[in-house]
Amino acid sequence: MGLVPECFITEIVERDLKEGKYPKLLTRFPPEPNGYLHIGHARSIVLNFGLAQDYGGECNLRFDDTNPETEKEEYARAIEEDVRWLGFTPSRVLYASDYFETMYQCALALIQEGKAYVDDLPEEEMSALRAEGKPSPYRERSVEENLELFERMRRGEFPTGSRVLRAKIDPAHPNFKLRDPVLYRIVHAPHYHAGDRWVVYPMYDFAHPLEDFIEGVTHSLCTLEFENNRAVYDWVIENLKGKCGLLTSPRPHQYEFARLDLSHTVLSKRKLIKLVEGGYVWGWDDPRLPTLRALRRRGVRPEAIVEFVRKTGISRNEAQIAMDLFEEVVRDDLNPIAPRVLGVVDPLKVVLTNYEGEEWLQAPYWPRDIPKEGSRPLPFSPELYIERTDFSLHPPKGWKRLAPGQRVRLRHAYVVELEDVVEEGGEVKLLKARIVPGTLGANPEDGVRPKGVIHWVSARHALPVEFRLYGRLFRTPDPEEGGDFLKNLNPEALLVKRGFLEPSVAKDPEDTRYQLERLGYFWRDPVDSRPEALVMNRIVPLKEGYRA
Repeated sequence: MGLVPECFITEIVERDLKEGKYPKLLTRFPPEPNGYLHIGHARSIVLNFGLAQDYGGECNLRFDDTNPETEKEEYARAIEEDVRWLGFTPSRVLYASDYFETMYQCALALIQEGKAYVDDLPEEEMSALRAEGKPSPYRERSVEENLELFERMRRGEFPTGSRVLRAKIDPAHPNFKLRDPVLYRIVHAPHYHAGDRWVVYPMYDFAHPLEDFIEGVTHSLCTLEFENNRAVYDWVIENLKGKCGLLTSPRPHQYEFARLDLSHTVLSKRKLIKLVEGGYVWGWDDPRLPTLRALRRRGVRPEAIVEFVRKTGISRNEAQIAMDLFEEVVRDDLNPIAPRVLGVVDPLKVVLTNYEGEEWLQAPYWPRDIPKEGSRPLPFSPELYIERTDFSLHPPKGWKRLAPGQRVRLRHAYVVELEDVVEEGGEVKLLKARIVPGTLGANPEDGVRPKGVIHWVSARHALPVEFRLYGRLFRTPDPEEGGDFLKNLNPEALLVKRGFLEPSVAKDPEDTRYQLERLGYFWRDPVDSRPEALVMNRIVPLKEGYRA
């Protein structure tokens, strides 16, 4: 099986190649550099680059940069970095803005053929006429007048937004997109890539098909919201093929697929901007966000994101995907590569009353179901930290952790039983316990077996850590539930805890992912963590109920 799962698009590609419609497959990933990529974009990235990989073709990374007011070099560089981080190498890195002169000549050709006109009508008035299927009063301008006005638009003689160039199609067309759509508008703003050379800029519906045609794209893959735009795409190509240096054939064709929609988060650029600029998150790489750089900082591997796209498939059916599935894929990716170590997120000290000195136990990194070898020395001493939630003074029925009169085994070590509880102000501050003799790697000789197994670290040797426990950004699967997505923000999407790790992690490479037994998968935060002040991000929790 190829990188892209079998779907209606692979059927189209295979048919077209088999019939010789195109000599070679050429796709493109065409983001606008006006923000950072998120996991929704991953579907398009995997689809376009994956098809090229599967069918011996090529895939370009093309910046669809036709809006100078919102686009930045910073975003372009970040997009390319994210694409390469996912494991894909563009055949070429291209810019729509490099084609502005060709596009301008194409617009002139349409004007000369009476298929485009300059419109002075204010946007609101024209929108009202289009809604009624009525033409602009400027629709019947002569070719000569339109050419003169369009040249003056290019020279910058008119203010921003004062005039547009429209396609002359049908003001009453059943497809609203074909009701004399705008091809060019005036924007007096410098362009991050093209500089100050232009004050007229092509609209997406005009630029997109021309970019594809210029590059020789065979299959132009878009999400479903562009389905109605396909009529404009086809109109532009059919009216310009063989002109302005464009070929007559073969021509590109647009196909649409359902975008990726994930529960408990937002993938709208407008909403993401509101979260960042409103200070609800730290920035675009805040691990609570669904941006690729946020997932990267959180510790999600690119292999997991690609597999998630493959697992959810490509179709034309819009459906929200449960966050549970994404977390399951991330766990499956980390499980065979993350060594098991011990850490305590919310520590409670335990003093062993019948143990002195210290010893170093040999603890395996891997469970029996993972065919890997490796172990590390694990220090054991009279003072330990356990998880506060692993003790109950008044345990509920079925409690399998530490409690008065109930034994537990310390992972890789001894069985212990409680002797005393030290409280202060109604809060448990310290536990005193004793080791059951002869229980290192063996059951108690008296036959009273422990109820469960808990994790721990030696207080004397433990590394202090700031644990950042990341959860779901929103409390509800649909953040829009109730009308205001900001009201559904999850206040527990980030919990910061001060705890401890076993000392073995100090010698590991900084990008090591771990499974902290019974807690989840973690790695060092690549921005804030330092050897002398460790910060560990929880990448994903273990499956619900695992700890019990």
